Amino acid sequence: MPVPEHRGIATGLMFFLAACCGVIVANLYYAQPLVGPVSASLGLNPQASGLIVTLTQIGYVIGLVLVVPLADRLENRKLISAIVLLLALALLGTALSDSALTFLLCSLVIGIGAVAVQIIVPLSAHLASPAYRGRVVGNVMGGLMFGIMLARPVSSMITDMLGSWRWVFVFSAVLMVLLVLVMQRVLPRRAPAASMGYFALLRSMGRLAVETPVLQRRAFYQAMMFGAFSLFWTTTPLLLAGPDYLLSQSGIALFALAGVAGAIAAPVAGQLADRGLTRPATIGAMLSVISAFAITHVSAPGSHLALALLVLAAVLLDLGVSGNVVLGQRLIYALGEAERSRLNAIYMATFFVGGALGSALGAWAYVSGGWLAASLLGSLMPACALLVLWLADPAPAPGSREAETG
Repeated sequence: MPVPEHRGIATGLMFFLAACCGVIVANLYYAQPLVGPVSASLGLNPQASGLIVTLTQIGYVIGLVLVVPLADRLENRKLISAIVLLLALALLGTALSDSALTFLLCSLVIGIGAVAVQIIVPLSAHLASPAYRGRVVGNVMGGLMFGIMLARPVSSMITDMLGSWRWVFVFSAVLMVLLVLVMQRVLPRRAPAASMGYFALLRSMGRLAVETPVLQRRAFYQAMMFGAFSLFWTTTPLLLAGPDYLLSQSGIALFALAGVAGAIAAPVAGQLADRGLTRPATIGAMLSVISAFAITHVSAPGSHLALALLVLAAVLLDLGVSGNVVLGQRLIYALGEAERSRLNAIYMATFFVGGALGSALGAWAYVSGGWLAASLLGSLMPACALLVLWLADPAPAPGSREAETG
């Protein structure tokens, strides 16, 4: 397929990279709506159920810090394939788990293996021309966001149809092996020019984190946004399965499909970033997430209106979070090609710490104070991000380059 001269990457390859990101990252979220069934099956205490999601996200952070920097040193296709095969083994181990400890350890490794997507996304940025980098990254991130949004309904539906959550992980393990076989034929080779050793790469990440204000601000914004996202999707399955709504796993799956609409924000955000509208788009994304939690209290829990507002909240929240992550990536990818994977690793690791905290605190808040406590905590996170943007991230002066201020 010919490569569009203006974009620098073939359309077919761009959408294949998007599909790879979607099916790989979905593994981080398959367990999210299955917290109840998995806890009951493995004898996990309800108050500790948030660990099912939290440990996967912690594993993801570990992979971002220790594995993704290798993409600035090693040939990318081989590295991606090796990581995805590790992911397949962890998924199989999860399916065969007979104790909570085994399941949680495998969940940690699933998180590490899923960081393959954070090598694929910078790879798409390397292939894209600078003028269209935001749009290409936005399209690839759109595939990633579709994977995140579809993971929950898919896992719920498979569990409901086949009667066991274990089949979700069996099917995904097989899919990962097939994906590696295709990637070996389709992905282009990229051998980075970096000559520094592994530990030098890791040490350089500390310098980049300390000396890059744009990266610091964007990572904090997305940490707060993703914390709210993880809290919402960890606690709403518990709310919907509870006495107010009494939804089955299939019903929860249908609810989760509402979040798929949020994936359209990623390509749109990329286009806005290419047009220099990052700041107003960021403010809009934060307000969208705050509004999402607020509207869930308009009607009494259990009513048809309350359920409809929860669906609308899911759409607003996913729109805001998926859009904001691309806005941040567009800025940090412009900071330097040689350090792109490390910059991306710092960005992602920071906000996934926020996601892990959101999952753990969300489950605790819901068990302790119900949806009111959980939603108040969820809305506080993007509100903090908006406050920092207002105080520490001034609007660029007329005529200045927005990428210079972040």
